[in-house]
Amino acid sequence: MAEGSLFEILSWSKQIQESTYNLIIEILKRENISDCQGFLQEKCNQWLLQQYIEKENLSHIEKQERLKNIEKNIGILLNILKNIQKLDFNNKNYSIKENIKQQKKIISDIYGIHSIVELLKFFVRLTATDSKFIQCGSNSLNLLINMNIDLKEQNFEYIKIKNTSLIGANFVRCNLSGSEFNNVNISGINLNGAQLFYCKWKNIEIDQLQLVNGHTRKVIKVCFSPDGTKLISGDCGTNVNLLDMKTGKIKSFLRKQRFAIAICLSPDCKILASCGNSYVNFWNLTTGRKISTLNCFTGEIQSACFSPDGTILALGSFANTIWLWDVKIRKKQSLFTAHNGRVSSICFSPNGNTLASGSHDQTIRFWDIETGQKKSQLNNSHRVYSICFSPDGTTLASRNEGTLLLLNIETGQQKSLIKLDYHYECSFCFSPDGNTLASGGSDTIGLWDVKTGQLKSQLEGHNGCVYSICFSPDATILAYGVEKQYRFYEYDWQDQQKGNNSIRLWDIKTIQQKSQLIDQPRVVYSVSFSPDGTTLASLSYKTIFLWDVKTGKQKSNFPLSDDDVPFIICFSPNGTEITSCSKSRIHFFDVRTGEVKYRCTYNEENPICISPQGTTLAQVYWDNSIILKELKTGKEISNLIGHKEKVTSLCFSPDGKKLASGSEDNTIRFWAIKNQKQKSILNGHTGSVISICFSPNGIKLASGSKDNSICLWDVKTGQQRFQLNGHTKVVKSVCFSPDGYTLASGSFDQTIRLWNVETGQKRFQLNGHSKEVTSLCFSPDGTILASGSFDETVRLWEIEPQQKSQLNGHIKEVTSICFSSDGTILASGSQDNSILFWDIKTGHQIFQVNGHDSSVNSICFSPDDATLASGSNDKTIRLWEVKTGKQKLQLNGHTRTVMQVCFSPDGAKLASCSGDKTIRLWDVNKGQQISILNGHSTYVASICFSSDNTLLASGSGDKLILLWNAKTGQQISLLKGHTGGVFSVCFSPDGITLASGGEDNSIRFWDLKTGLQKMQFNGHSDCVTSICFSPDGTTLASGSQDNSIRLTNAKTGQQNSQFNGHSNWISSVCFSPEGTTLATGSKDNSIRLWNVKIRQQISQLNAPTCSVQSVCLLPDGTTLASSNYEQGICLWDFTKHQQIKDSDKSFNELLGKYKTLLQNNSLPMFQQCAYPITITLLSQKLSFIAESAMMLRGEFINHRQMDLRTLFEQKGGIFLEKKLQTTLQN
Repeated sequence: MAEGSLFEILSWSKQIQESTYNLIIEILKRENISDCQGFLQEKCNQWLLQQYIEKENLSHIEKQERLKNIEKNIGILLNILKNIQKLDFNNKNYSIKENIKQQKKIISDIYGIHSIVELLKFFVRLTATDSKFIQCGSNSLNLLINMNIDLKEQNFEYIKIKNTSLIGANFVRCNLSGSEFNNVNISGINLNGAQLFYCKWKNIEIDQLQLVNGHTRKVIKVCFSPDGTKLISGDCGTNVNLLDMKTGKIKSFLRKQRFAIAICLSPDCKILASCGNSYVNFWNLTTGRKISTLNCFTGEIQSACFSPDGTILALGSFANTIWLWDVKIRKKQSLFTAHNGRVSSICFSPNGNTLASGSHDQTIRFWDIETGQKKSQLNNSHRVYSICFSPDGTTLASRNEGTLLLLNIETGQQKSLIKLDYHYECSFCFSPDGNTLASGGSDTIGLWDVKTGQLKSQLEGHNGCVYSICFSPDATILAYGVEKQYRFYEYDWQDQQKGNNSIRLWDIKTIQQKSQLIDQPRVVYSVSFSPDGTTLASLSYKTIFLWDVKTGKQKSNFPLSDDDVPFIICFSPNGTEITSCSKSRIHFFDVRTGEVKYRCTYNEENPICISPQGTTLAQVYWDNSIILKELKTGKEISNLIGHKEKVTSLCFSPDGKKLASGSEDNTIRFWAIKNQKQKSILNGHTGSVISICFSPNGIKLASGSKDNSICLWDVKTGQQRFQLNGHTKVVKSVCFSPDGYTLASGSFDQTIRLWNVETGQKRFQLNGHSKEVTSLCFSPDGTILASGSFDETVRLWEIEPQQKSQLNGHIKEVTSICFSSDGTILASGSQDNSILFWDIKTGHQIFQVNGHDSSVNSICFSPDDATLASGSNDKTIRLWEVKTGKQKLQLNGHTRTVMQVCFSPDGAKLASCSGDKTIRLWDVNKGQQISILNGHSTYVASICFSSDNTLLASGSGDKLILLWNAKTGQQISLLKGHTGGVFSVCFSPDGITLASGGEDNSIRFWDLKTGLQKMQFNGHSDCVTSICFSPDGTTLASGSQDNSIRLTNAKTGQQNSQFNGHSNWISSVCFSPEGTTLATGSKDNSIRLWNVKIRQQISQLNAPTCSVQSVCLLPDGTTLASSNYEQGICLWDFTKHQQIKDSDKSFNELLGKYKTLLQNNSLPMFQQCAYPITITLLSQKLSFIAESAMMLRGEFINHRQMDLRTLFEQKGGIFLEKKLQTTLQN
């Protein structure tokens, strides 16, 4: 079958329901089936499908319909599997150069087709059980990554991937336990928060291999052994380390010896010579012992070099001389005055016949080794710092101040000149084939084409000067020393493209290009979210970048003029413009086109700030005064004088009525904009105030300082509330979350810290940036924090509330929750037919009541808390005694599902609504039906009594809301406006307003006097299932099938905040009587309690990813438990390296032991280190990261058989066996 038919085959998936894939994968895994096609073809396996469908909470008719659809879907899927098995897609690697054309074509064809995306995900998961589709699944994963499909929080347990590239994949919080990778490129992937238990990753390709620490002084020499299996490194303290390239283990040879200016290794790497002021020590690197010392020198030794055969050691001195020593007999062979200035560098030619020397006298001289005579001399216009012969001896590289010269040895003519960004410290080295020259500077490694002198690539990732650089013998690894550490990278020589100003992030074996950058990116100075939170703008040198927050991909960029570089950017309130402020201008860019709409010019180079209303500009002048101007006209309004030193920061209050200023005089001053007077001075810092920020409500001010602290101030009183300490360097940026309860601070210590504004306590510390943090910005909903840094990256951090406790007990979806009137008890009803009572203070279950024969849909406490009413799918209503949990009454009458029950405010009546289209009123004391209210044309989903007991509201699938006289049962009025079913209705406490939520995703507020709609909230993206007013009536909580809870201002209809955490849709929301706690129930089987005041969740997060939530080990060390997001608790045999299935006899016994340990947080370290993490890294350079990735045993080996575990740890990963061993010992 032709390859062109791949798109056609994938297109058949449009008829397949997503749930079918999930069901098939579940059956294949649980039943241990390795032949998917064979299983699906056998009709006798239909009973197994029926068995799994029976477990679903569906009616008999719905189950029959579901089975029918699945059978139809299976027929289509079988046809897809049969045909795709014959294509190259299931047999060839689509990520290599030969197949890139097909890859790009299929991506172009399928991009944006949801059904095909789900089919590709199915292929990936299918590899876990069916080996016939491993290449198909591998190519599918490659396509998903290249289409920027969101793969965060996916369950990829036991998948098998081979022969593909996963470059740049975002696997945040994915479950990859048991996965097997073979010949897979993982360069630049994000494994933050992933679970990696018992993985088998072999022949892995990755660019950056390892960062090796261990030296206490700057590393001045790195050198590979002749066979490439060892890397030797030495520092200026003559500390020498030997790194095993296969295992990554370091062996130290020499420790704390005399200070060395230069060290060099013999060609066979058996002898090390360390040179000091007037001595040379020879060391045996096999034994680590000193062989001998030479002490007969005049002048400090500047450079040393062994001859190619290792028999001669050449030494260059500060006294302008060169010494030649016979290594074997350790005697001087010759001495000659070589230069008129210090000899800074010497180097033997590859054949050993010639010695080259470079000097501060601006010459390079060539010497005949046999005669000691000068052969020739090259004159230079600058001092010569270092020299190096090419492998063939025809070219000499020479470093001067700011340049590298490539010289023809035979003619002495310059072949090419390379201009460097760095002037002094620089090491360089030829590749073994002589075609490439690597040069190291302060922040980058440059790879240059020797023939053309053009830059081929730049390697970044270090912070500090490069003092030594070296290629491995096979030219695939580049090692270089940086300050107190050294790095090594793997390099693909075939994947280089010529051209200036281009950066490539290199691969190993594949020809896959990772990224090409035109105009090298610089430091990130400022970041800003668009008002809708979908776009992030970042400011780098001469460019504004726009990023898609969801995918992390660049959307566009705006080049800036060369003569005026801005230092801060900000979106306009409507999101259509970006404002950039430089030292002398303000530009207003059109977000859509990138064109400058208008600009303002001023002539100062000090801080500026624009008022929130966009009308006023505050600008600092040279005399430390602050000038207020009209923004568009430039007309001066007033001059604010008071600071004694330079003003370093400005910030307007949210209402624009106040201006705060921070200064190098260590003070903060408040200014009244209306009367242009100073209101108060805040003293507290002992260093310059670098950053200030008002809280969203303008009540608090945060300030960051050069004294490394943050102060929180009360704006009204000017009193300091807290001083926040922890940063070890300057606090460059402070930023409040949109709700004002969290403060983020970024520092030159490379960390970000999150603080609880109410308590002043640190919540989290975010590590990840490799250089100073310069800018912070919260997304509008407060769930994401963006940070910019000098490391040229922007990181997006997932910011979720703190976790305290967990309410577990239901085994199916939680359908309804209700607080007792005193707020001490929470009741929950579930599709598991039970009702649970919880002690809110302790979080413990009080007792469970059973009696209903089907799902409990609704529960409600009586006003006196003595009785609980429940309505069920079994068509009955039951009344329970709260103290004992005993059933008091059963009310029969409804002919279909009871959807909601509600007590009247006096507790005398109970209202119920049902799928039978009726509302019924019951006498609670007598247990008798009072009346039936008819009026709706389909199911009635919700009912609610007004607080004065006069009205009853009902919402129905007929899109209507009816108002009834609660005493007579007569219909009073009809409210019409929803375009879908009304699922929830709720009266405000004052009885003036009725809120309703429904199938059309909207929440509507109704004026009960006029019967007209007052306003509408459209924040949810799916059906609104439950709403509830706070006791004071100021806030409306809503739960939705979009899995979110939102708090809406009941007066304005504007969203106050959003709570995320549930992994399935919200079925019920309920405020506690005092209004400080919100309870939510969900189809994810969980209940969560939220602190409304500080917007923090008080229940443990559960998400559909199997990510580790906590881990503990039994005292005997044989079994590990991981409390994860999807399965609750997973048990692992620590000795056999495999998961204990729930079918094993030992499972229940072990599970009982673990529940106690996990609930007691016996290993809280794992919970702390697993959150929060970078969910997206926005950078022009791809970077491999693994912050809080949890690894247990397993193998991670690259194609050179090097163990990558050290790299994973350096990138933030955690190997649990190390932690667990420490715990057992303690």
